[in-house]
Amino acid sequence: MITPMRRPTRRIQLGGLPIGDGAPISVQTMTKTDTRDVAATVAQIREITALGCDIVRLAVPDAAAAAALAEIRRQVDVPLVADIHFDHRLALAAIHAGVDGLRINPGNIGGEEHVRAVVAAARPRQIPIRIGVNAGSLEPALLARHGSATPEALVESALGHVTMLESVDYCEIKISVKASDVARTIAAYRLLAEQTAYPLHLGVTEAGTFLAGTVRSCAAMGVLLQEGIGDTIRVSLTADPCEEVRVGLELLRAFGLRAPGASVTSCPTCGRTQVNVAAVALAIEMQLEGFYRAHPAALRPHIAVMGCVVNGPGEAREADIALAGGKDLFVLYIRGQRVATIPEAEAVACIVEQVRQWQTRN
Repeated sequence: MITPMRRPTRRIQLGGLPIGDGAPISVQTMTKTDTRDVAATVAQIREITALGCDIVRLAVPDAAAAAALAEIRRQVDVPLVADIHFDHRLALAAIHAGVDGLRINPGNIGGEEHVRAVVAAARPRQIPIRIGVNAGSLEPALLARHGSATPEALVESALGHVTMLESVDYCEIKISVKASDVARTIAAYRLLAEQTAYPLHLGVTEAGTFLAGTVRSCAAMGVLLQEGIGDTIRVSLTADPCEEVRVGLELLRAFGLRAPGASVTSCPTCGRTQVNVAAVALAIEMQLEGFYRAHPAALRPHIAVMGCVVNGPGEAREADIALAGGKDLFVLYIRGQRVATIPEAEAVACIVEQVRQWQTRN
């Protein structure tokens, strides 16, 4: 696979994670728990990082949420970004709690004095600040001048905020300019990429529910990634953050920008099917995702999960490891040879064990 040439950018460091200047593109999501609920938030962070999420952002709407960050930071290892609006004191509290990055708009935290205070707190650890511009929250003056949230207005807003940080000699910056539609998102990032060397965070804001949001996000970010634009991504869905991570990883894998996951194919099923192909195939993918994260150099045999005897045996001959469904059971094939019949309930564990054995046999 020919991977896209990456746009050269500055390098920043988010905790132990390098961003920009050729570093691997990172997948980000945002917790959807109440940040003040430490147990629920930590549980969700662990769930999404187990899937491969690189950066986790948390909403910090008040002092209680800021106060919870220190304990959350203590319990997880992934880089954490505090999402701050309007009150610079929340940014200061988040920095004190040990977060690795901030997402703010310097223009909405109270003027230059407050920007200086945040930068003074961030400077000792070189904490990156993401300037996050969204079409739905542009400054009134820009909306009046441009007539709407045009790509030009989004970029002007972002670069104006960059100037605020540069004026206090702070360049640990990442930028996003998100719209809720594909065309404006692509146009805004293209324009921004022409005018700055800071790393860019890609996304379509308010992209929608799982299906629509996935399509919009992949349409916009796919174009930009192919053009070498983007250093981190988030697929923003009205869905579980685990789904955001899965889609983001698969998007990067489609461009050869991320190590491949499990190689699983499965049939679309039909009225002949008497096993739950979708559940089994998905569970295999999820189990093997963790295995390959722990063993990135492991072999990735082609696995087929088929619902019935019509195409199952034929597909099994083409796959390294295959399941062909019967009534509440599967027939297991290895390299096209039928080797066992297993109950449906044992299918996932069987395939994971076969992948482990594949490493020593091959």
